[in-house]
Amino acid sequence: MDAAHIRNFSIIAHIDHGKTTLSDRLLNMTGTIADRDMSHQMLDAMDLEKERGITIKAHPVTMYYTAKNGERYELNLIDTPGHVDFSYEVSRSLSACEGALLIIDAAQGVEAQTVANVHLAMKQELTIIPVINKIDLPHANVEMTKQQLEDILAIPSDTAIAASAKAGIGIEEILEAIVERIPPPKPTGAKSLQALAFDSYFDTYKGVVTHVRVFNGELKAGMQVKLLHSGKTVEVKEVGSFNPKPYVRDKLEVGETGYITANIKSPLETKMGDTITDSRNPSEPLPGFQEIHPMVFSGIYPINTADYEHLKANLAKLQLNDSAFVFQSESSVALGFGFRCGFLGLLHLEIVQERLRREYNMDIIATYPSVVYRVTMTDGTVKEVDNPAYLPEVNYITKIEEPMVKAFVICPNEYIGDMMALISEKRGMVDHTETLDTRRVMLTSLLPLNEILIDFHDRIKSTTRGFGSMDYEHGDYAESDMVKLDILVNAESVDAFSCIVHKSKAEFRGRALAAKLKEVIPPQQYQVAIQAAIGGKIVARETIGAMRKDVTAKCYGGDISRKRKLLEKQKEGKKRMKSFGTVNIPQEAFIEVLKA
Repeated sequence: MDAAHIRNFSIIAHIDHGKTTLSDRLLNMTGTIADRDMSHQMLDAMDLEKERGITIKAHPVTMYYTAKNGERYELNLIDTPGHVDFSYEVSRSLSACEGALLIIDAAQGVEAQTVANVHLAMKQELTIIPVINKIDLPHANVEMTKQQLEDILAIPSDTAIAASAKAGIGIEEILEAIVERIPPPKPTGAKSLQALAFDSYFDTYKGVVTHVRVFNGELKAGMQVKLLHSGKTVEVKEVGSFNPKPYVRDKLEVGETGYITANIKSPLETKMGDTITDSRNPSEPLPGFQEIHPMVFSGIYPINTADYEHLKANLAKLQLNDSAFVFQSESSVALGFGFRCGFLGLLHLEIVQERLRREYNMDIIATYPSVVYRVTMTDGTVKEVDNPAYLPEVNYITKIEEPMVKAFVICPNEYIGDMMALISEKRGMVDHTETLDTRRVMLTSLLPLNEILIDFHDRIKSTTRGFGSMDYEHGDYAESDMVKLDILVNAESVDAFSCIVHKSKAEFRGRALAAKLKEVIPPQQYQVAIQAAIGGKIVARETIGAMRKDVTAKCYGGDISRKRKLLEKQKEGKKRMKSFGTVNIPQEAFIEVLKA
């Protein structure tokens, strides 16, 4: 189709504002999917997405629509995730579009992630069409939402379309607005083919399937193309688009979005943001995406060590489908060989682990999540540490700096005190507060990333009864009083339980870990001490009592000294066992402690 009749757009919104429902409705309205094949969350292909009701992956789909002017248009939609941990997916999708539908829930108004996604779209200079969704709800407040559009996002409220994706209200107006307001794609004017690879996945039969957006020239089967990042030349085997399932096409022209398969066998050969060009007459590269740096690290180990190679292959396939995820090999005394994996946040970590278990049937165990600390040594060198095992001895350290985040928390007025208390409990400070409207405020605060890893998001939701929302961006490093907390079992350090914590919280965490270990380590023939230590100082201790064997059972009379002699003999034996014996910590104990 000629470029003048093509429109490329994304749907951006805060999590749970109805973008998947709207994309379902658009697919249905344009006849891309017949009524009988229709189901909820058509573009959410993973079971995980359907279960949790969230979008994890960006999904491209091509629709055809005949507008009121009688002309037929090709609409390429990329549905994007809403959660802060998947903002890299959103930025990659936006780079393949000219416009974006911004969806705002009429009952909830502008939320934290709405603001973040609008900034991403504005950075790419996209045309934004605001859609006020869920206007059929009894407590919808369209006027307030329009006011917020102007006050918070500086978007004129008269450009907004009132709609309800569930009830099918305003869908035609949205389709007309896409055709009228979003500009058609323009060729870049390069000398030959230029296509942007913005996503990919692994297919058992076809190998690596790459999602592309053509900016210049055309792509068809049989062409020899060059991947500029890896410098590899490959032959295109098949080109096509999605509706939402892949279907084969003759070619992809300027402005069109689709997929290609080529003789790419290894996931490591493709790079997100790479430019695909003609091998005989290569063009210059398109602007790609910034390299994303993982913020949260965790070790992933196979429960059965024989699965190591299998896990390695599956992690590479998963990385192909989720380019924000990184991994490298490491080994641990307690857990054997595994991988150190980097994630964008805690939900990202949870989703990756769940996908490994479900999609690849892997039995895995993950270590406690940590962040990257910057350690300045006494000789002036700076070392980056993401694993407590590699933290140098205290006498070689001048200072430890931890990563900070700038968090934006939006909550109803009545919860501002609770929010401030939560932020100070997490060692954060509120920079300033802004009143958004009569009901809500936005707190801008600085927090250590380490503190918001585990339960911060959940605590915001529970404190504000579900009305609070949060978005964060990575800030700078700040000097902090961090210490390494070691767990000793029978006077031997167990590296899998070590962690770097703030000095003020070390004792509390040490007590919690020791108490949990006391529950899960089985009793031995002798007493076992579980200790939490900072350097040489013990801050917490629990003792697992010995299993008692009644050695005096065969003495049924006579002098007390006979019994005492047997008890003394047993005492000596236990002492000897304690000095030679090692405590085998079962695998379940690691899993239980890491859950806690």
